[in-house]
Amino acid sequence: MSRNRQRACLQALGVPLWERRERPPAAVPGPAEPSRASAGQSDAVATPLARMDLAQLREAVAGCRACGLAQGRTRTVFGVGDPDASLMIIGEAPGAQEDRQGEPFVGRAGKLLDAMLRAMGRSRQHDVFITNIVKCRPPKNRDPKPEEADACAGYLRRQLELVRPRLILAVGRIAAQRLLQTDTGISRLRGRVHYYGPDAIPLVVSYHPAYLLRSPQEKRKAWADLKLAMRELGDADQ
Repeated sequence: MSRNRQRACLQALGVPLWERRERPPAAVPGPAEPSRASAGQSDAVATPLARMDLAQLREAVAGCRACGLAQGRTRTVFGVGDPDASLMIIGEAPGAQEDRQGEPFVGRAGKLLDAMLRAMGRSRQHDVFITNIVKCRPPKNRDPKPEEADACAGYLRRQLELVRPRLILAVGRIAAQRLLQTDTGISRLRGRVHYYGPDAIPLVVSYHPAYLLRSPQEKRKAWADLKLAMRELGDADQ
């Protein structure tokens, strides 16, 4: 069946476009166990962020006590994926399930994100790195406070320096506004390519998967965002 005909069939059946293709995942290490090392005991914590590799950075995050979120966490949520990914997805903060499992975007929202990635010909193990603005769960899943995001900002910058993605996909209002240093609403940030940081990394804004679960009518807009990201990445046929 041709690609266009397959798409037409899926649309006729009401199947979301991002459920149409899948690539087999590659084996990568799962989320690390939380570190019990203190700042005085951990070589990673003693190493300046600018010299850390991903393993050292993960250890530093696991031992971090820079803000009050450390008091209520079960596990830190460093991030997961391909360390050489062309695409980095950045959300706002871990939720309850992420706090328990130590991995970003799990549960129903995570399954929807996985479907969106399949539509892009990727997976959380292949050519994608996924992380959040903050690495610990805010109480009752509230929005992270500016000072909490500030405490994690160095970790996120170093993740970006190490992964060196060709494009950032910011999902959700908090992530988009924090990365772009703006209070503009997400509806006005969508639909165009922004640029992040001194290296001017292309950045596309879309809705958070949890929001799409509550507002499925917005999935078509999210698909348009993914297509914009794929075009910017140079993916064929987009």
